[in-house]
Amino acid sequence: MKRRTTNPAAGSPDLQVIGMWLGDQFIRYLWIALVISILIMSHHQSALALSVSDPSSPVPAAAMKLVGFGADPNAALDAEAIAALVDFVLEPKPGKEAELQKVRKATGAYYEFDTRINFPSFLQYAYNSQIPSVLTSPASLRYSRWTGVPGGYQKLPGSWKLVLPNAKPVIIRGSERDGITPDLTTGVYYEYNLKRTLILLNYKGRQVLINISNQIAVSDVGKKGVVLGNDDDWNYYYSGETGSAKTGLGWIKSYIYDYFSVGVYVESGSSPSGIRSGVFQWIRAGWSGINFVETKHVIKGMKRHAKNFKTILESPKLPAPNQIVSTYQQLLASPQNDLLEKYTALQQARQSLAIQSGQIERNSTKKTDSYAHIPREQIVEELMLEYLKITLGKTALLGGKVVLGKN
Repeated sequence: MKRRTTNPAAGSPDLQVIGMWLGDQFIRYLWIALVISILIMSHHQSALALSVSDPSSPVPAAAMKLVGFGADPNAALDAEAIAALVDFVLEPKPGKEAELQKVRKATGAYYEFDTRINFPSFLQYAYNSQIPSVLTSPASLRYSRWTGVPGGYQKLPGSWKLVLPNAKPVIIRGSERDGITPDLTTGVYYEYNLKRTLILLNYKGRQVLINISNQIAVSDVGKKGVVLGNDDDWNYYYSGETGSAKTGLGWIKSYIYDYFSVGVYVESGSSPSGIRSGVFQWIRAGWSGINFVETKHVIKGMKRHAKNFKTILESPKLPAPNQIVSTYQQLLASPQNDLLEKYTALQQARQSLAIQSGQIERNSTKKTDSYAHIPREQIVEELMLEYLKITLGKTALLGGKVVLGKN
């Protein structure tokens, strides 16, 4: 008996063919959906990449609202501006740097980086009146002195209390005198005054510190400096002479005409815990009133700071905060003559290194009494950097016996 096969009726499609056709269509739709998703993601990422560079972006405007808050002690704190900045810093981005539109003829840029340290430790090391700022920014700062003045300005805390959810932000205002290290391109270094405003708050369960800086007036004239060896060694020579040590630029009288910035430091959700730092910065500097700063220069400076900030705070050799505070207090309590003797030894070591490298002439020396006018706090900060080098295992210009008076 023949087995009967059933043929589809005339004009009716074969079910297997239908299945194959549907499968092809399904795959086709999947591919279309995937391509659309990729295009959407690419467009979104492009939008993020361009967001702060676009004149219509609300993010730089939010940063400028906080710059205004830092400049005016009577201004009201803008919660929406804070939310916009914190959300932007935390959101994923295809890149960590971006150009910002010029403001007040100043060149601007944004830069972002992550540091593996918990928030309380970050505050203890980086924003502690008993730990000099140079210890977390040795390639950027020569010294940084918090200078309280009458009129409601406060002291930088020796310790911080974290802000509870729904609690009011902690706001601290002060002024600061900063000296910076020689620029990597020109070798020029500057000193200037800043208005500083720190805001500690709790944002959606995360601790946030916002650091606002506004330059007060034009900087002192730029002076000739030298980076001694690798910048990561944190050794610099400061001549005290106007101009630049770079060939062909010895004649310049340059200034930082304006500088303002907003640094946003947020607890990250990573494991182990960390800090996401996003910095909005504008600089106008040059000579003859002309701004010669380009975006790449601003970003280069922020990268320089970030690299060393991370190196120090993530180092397993970093001393505990109380150990650093104890050393700092010991140096502050030293007799003035002892401090001047140590500081003179440090300057002579810098000069010798600069002469050996051929970057300055042998007759470029200073008399011992020329350091008597240097503020005591500045001397201690520069000596503390030598202490940090020793503890981190770097080559210091002065040994521990000279810095701390120990055998």
